[in-house]
Amino acid sequence: MSEVSVADAKAHLTRLLQQVETGEPVQITRRGKPVAVILSQADYQRLAHPRRSFVEFVNEWRAAMAEQDAAFADPQDFEGLRDQGERPVPDLG
Repeated sequence: MSEVSVADAKAHLTRLLQQVETGEPVQITRRGKPVAVILSQADYQRLAHPRRSFVEFVNEWRAAMAEQDAAFADPQDFEGLRDQGERPVPDLG
């Protein structure tokens, strides 16, 4: 991310917008301290509307399936399938 002062940003706004459109955000500083960031519309949309996490997706999917009375496997149905035998402990030393 490049950095420019407020004065330089005012003087070179067109160039900065072209830079931002190519995907490189620009940080605006006042007296050396960051005060703002210019970024592309696409980058802004990604930040403003973050993607759902996998867990959120699964929970929404399950809720939608429940509304449709779709049958789910009960986790207890799988308990008997799990190998309950002892496993050797690897020597890590």
